[in-house]
Amino acid sequence: MSDVQPDQTALMLRDIQHTFQTPAGPLTVLRGVTLSLTRGEIVGLIAPSGAGKSTLLHIAGLLERAGSGEVILNGRDCTRLGDHARTLARRLEIGFVYQFHHLLPEFSALENAAMPQIIAGASKAAAAARARELLDRLGVGARAGHRPAEMSGGEQQRVAIARAFANRPSVLLADEPTGNLDMETADRVFDTMAAAARDEGLAALIVTHNASLAARMDRVLRLDRGVVVPG
Repeated sequence: MSDVQPDQTALMLRDIQHTFQTPAGPLTVLRGVTLSLTRGEIVGLIAPSGAGKSTLLHIAGLLERAGSGEVILNGRDCTRLGDHARTLARRLEIGFVYQFHHLLPEFSALENAAMPQIIAGASKAAAAARARELLDRLGVGARAGHRPAEMSGGEQQRVAIARAFANRPSVLLADEPTGNLDMETADRVFDTMAAAARDEGLAALIVTHNASLAARMDRVLRLDRGVVVPG
């Protein structure tokens, strides 16, 4: 039985270790990562290129399996879940935002934000209502009927954030979510994302190289030589 309190801790990683096999031999990128995220908390993760931050996010988001260690999501140990159960947990409990928005170009902002809910079994009406609520909250409600090519980079990223929030996940994992934007736009997008995350009660782990953005988060961690230390 896990000792995690699900009403407080949304995600816990315990002693995550991971090694890749390369032509030059084994390459260990994670050497015992332990961290926890509390609901409503926004945590920054600073990591140099090649430090293993993408691997860490993929393991935390149940996209990859760690070599060893535990991934506990809302009090449930997901380490040994089968592929189907992992997919369901990932779909319903984790939201992802990447540096590039990856919106579907043939669909409108509203349709992109509604898509995860429809895939999860929501009705089109309910999905559309939730999508519109999120687009309004993120300041792009007026763009609901526009396709990605008709929106600015900052607007597209806000739609991607709405899509990540669509299924009311408890955890948000973001990999350089403002890295493709100019500084002024990055600040605005981060502010709206952070406000929405707190409103939704999400636990957010945000990878960034932007020191000014990291300084505005609740706390900052650093991935250093395979372990996570206070930033």
